[in-house]
Amino acid sequence: MSRIFFFSWLFSISISLSAQDIQVAQLSCAYLNNPIGIDLVTPNLSWKLQSAQHNIIQTAYQILVASSISNLGKNIGDVWDTKKVSSNQSIQVQYKGSKLVSTKKYYWKVKVWDNKGKVSDWSKPAFFQMGLLSVADWKGAKWIAYEKLADSNVNVLPTDGKKDKVNANNVLPMFRKDFVLAKSIKSATAFISGLGHFELSLNGAKVVDDFLAPGWTKYDKEALYVTYDITKQLKKGSNAVGLMLGNGFYYVPPIKGRYRKLKSAFGYPKMICRLQIEYTDGTSTNIVSNEDWKTAPSPIIFSSIYGGEDYDANLEQKGWNIAGFKDAHLKSALLVDGPKLNAQKEAPVKVFDNFSAKSITQTGNQEWVYDLGQNSSAIIELKVRGSKGDTVRITPAELLKEDGTITQKNIGGPSYFTYILKGDGLETWRPKFFYTGFRYLQVKGGVPAGKENPSKQAVIEDLTALHIRNAAETIGKFSSSNELFNKTFTLIDWSIKSNMVSVFTDCPHREKLGWLEQLHLMGKSVNYNYAAAPLFKKATVDIQNSQLANGLVPEIAPEYVKFEWGGDMFRDSPEWGSSSILVPWDLYKYYGDRQALIDNYPVMQRYLKYLGTKADQHILTQGLGDWYDLGPKPPGVSQLTPMGITATAIYYYDLKIMEKIAALLGKPTDASQYSNLAVAVKRAFNYQFFDSKTKQYGSGSQAANAMAVYMELVEDQDKNAVIENLVKDIRTKNNGLTAGDIGYRYVLRVLEDAGKSDVIFDMNSRSDVPGYGMQIAKGATALTESWAALPTVSNNHFMLGHLMEWFYSGVGGIRQDENSVAFNKIRIEPEVVGDLAFAKTEYDSAYGKITTDWKKSTNGFELEVNIPVNTTAVVYLPAPNNQTVSEANHATFKSLGYKNGKVMVAVGSGAYKFKVK
Repeated sequence: MSRIFFFSWLFSISISLSAQDIQVAQLSCAYLNNPIGIDLVTPNLSWKLQSAQHNIIQTAYQILVASSISNLGKNIGDVWDTKKVSSNQSIQVQYKGSKLVSTKKYYWKVKVWDNKGKVSDWSKPAFFQMGLLSVADWKGAKWIAYEKLADSNVNVLPTDGKKDKVNANNVLPMFRKDFVLAKSIKSATAFISGLGHFELSLNGAKVVDDFLAPGWTKYDKEALYVTYDITKQLKKGSNAVGLMLGNGFYYVPPIKGRYRKLKSAFGYPKMICRLQIEYTDGTSTNIVSNEDWKTAPSPIIFSSIYGGEDYDANLEQKGWNIAGFKDAHLKSALLVDGPKLNAQKEAPVKVFDNFSAKSITQTGNQEWVYDLGQNSSAIIELKVRGSKGDTVRITPAELLKEDGTITQKNIGGPSYFTYILKGDGLETWRPKFFYTGFRYLQVKGGVPAGKENPSKQAVIEDLTALHIRNAAETIGKFSSSNELFNKTFTLIDWSIKSNMVSVFTDCPHREKLGWLEQLHLMGKSVNYNYAAAPLFKKATVDIQNSQLANGLVPEIAPEYVKFEWGGDMFRDSPEWGSSSILVPWDLYKYYGDRQALIDNYPVMQRYLKYLGTKADQHILTQGLGDWYDLGPKPPGVSQLTPMGITATAIYYYDLKIMEKIAALLGKPTDASQYSNLAVAVKRAFNYQFFDSKTKQYGSGSQAANAMAVYMELVEDQDKNAVIENLVKDIRTKNNGLTAGDIGYRYVLRVLEDAGKSDVIFDMNSRSDVPGYGMQIAKGATALTESWAALPTVSNNHFMLGHLMEWFYSGVGGIRQDENSVAFNKIRIEPEVVGDLAFAKTEYDSAYGKITTDWKKSTNGFELEVNIPVNTTAVVYLPAPNNQTVSEANHATFKSLGYKNGKVMVAVGSGAYKFKVK
């Protein structure tokens, strides 16, 4: 047996007590950097540590929270002083100081001690500002509206396919209020909600660059308010506040000739706000919404979250949101009721990329098609010149017909933008309350600048697409030597970005609904790529608000429509409802968020109890199964995997996860009950679906065998045989996939865990079979709804992007140990398969940045890796013949032996450069 020689050098350094050896950075409160509008009475505080040394672990911390920046600067924690706490905890430290007060701003900082006997400097100061913790804190602010929807016409959960209760276009109102500030201003904060969405301006200027604020919710249970720092927008003397409202999901107007997926009618648009102004002399005042505000129809003459938006510039009232505007002709606001209010905790939706036309072509009917080059969730920006009354209609689409005109058959239509010119030079317009998914725009009533214009139509000076998405920070990167993989990463990323708004939607056009299976199946991919924890936490609240009294978690949340087509198959599918359990578990595993488990435990219990009532001898058969798998028929309900396999497998998995959660929360009786029930479900599952002779589950489909292995339903003695059958099925299908929305993630997970990433490589390195490569070959620029990029379905869909997880965990090799929480115990195991020559991967975890950069050559294999402070890692290095391993940074590491062609070494934090000769 060959010996492995490990060469390491002890880097001799002088032991210094300098505080610079360890630093505290990136302080966050409730996942956010310097947040305002926090309505949590015991928010969690976190920080990240930095050090140039190796093997650094925090051993103690001290947090100071002060009522003023002055006190904090004097190291006076008059709100909370933890003193020195012996602990390595640096994430999710629960606030336990004095009672926090509504609207109050608090300042805080941290210092730490490490295992080298060193203490850091105090971190830079951070702050958090409280929101409104009670109804009384709104200081008498009232919900106001232009008009009220009759109670008899309110429809909070319409049944799909049934007739409307109301048939009228509603007024999209604007509101205004003049006020005078008599003193110098120290600070000012706006707390505001507008339903469905609002745009706020002060003294004629839009306050922030948010879009579609606030986030949409189950409005009969709650609405969100947002908080803005408006200190710079106000001035001593006369001021004016202006606000415009859009419908969003709060009201979907039933207008003939416009696309309308849903018939939601929670009410007509309404708003509530409190402006808190603090003066430099210590006094304060409040401006609140009430019947004294004036209101009128806005120039937005139609707005639907599905059907589009129309704007008539001739209806603008110049200066309406500026102090001194003569508003006697406007009517007084109407007082109305409103839902319960909670602070918005997820990042806002904002505009990101800007796409100009790659080409502009004229159609046979004298219209013009703009190709923006990228299919994305977007709005338009139109710059146009023309005469008063000229009307430009712009229709978005993902695909073109053979004649070069657009088609909306796969995204729902008619849906379009309309702008009516006022005729005073260059006019610029963006819709305020509607977005959709598109790559192409077809223009009617306007001619691109520079083109012949014999009919003297309006001249389109510019027409661009503005991509909108949730503003969660990008925290991951991936690139490799395989260009198809790089393109696939981008393809999937566009589907994530296009469906990450205030809900994780299925698509940005036809439905815009929060189908729940995506949350747990695509959640890991999203968490590697974006700091989206607040958005996942919102999703758990949407689930809470949508859960039925009998415990059922419907397939969409917020549930805006009750689907009855095919019975309850589109409402009751365990693979979807299980997000009520698996998403909180992911929040704990990826972010250490124990509170998410506590908050959602009752929901989980009720859901599992419900599933128990639906089970027949512990077998569940309801739902959609392996949705959109590849079978002989057009995609839809599972074709290859018998109904019951995926539902029962995930039922068992839910029970095993709940056993862990119950134990973690100190509920041993519950844990035992879930464990016992899981044993019974496993026995029933194997009796019903496993063929002991063929070592196959059900029909032997990829989804069936993979899920049985992943959920640990397979007995140990049969596991390898089942995995080999999975591989055999893939190989005999010319390395083709067949699993769908539910099954494909588990196919990838099982293959990676079994050391068969070479099979994953072969499956996804081609374009001649349905999959990512075929989508790209067909011209897709975002992940499509079907594996074959069918033109009849969505061409920007969230649900099939599971390969992104493998790019990080497999190719990049950034994984968690089974017992790890928030990547505090890291497993670095890059899969060097196929023709991959190098890969660079980066993931900014809860503890800090984890990076891998590997390359192989004729001289061997090199891996540069960075492990964050306060974590440890085991690194797996490919060494098929027990080759020598060295480390170039003179860092110490511990050999853990050799297994399956890989050398295993244990390391602490720091940068390492390993080489295998």
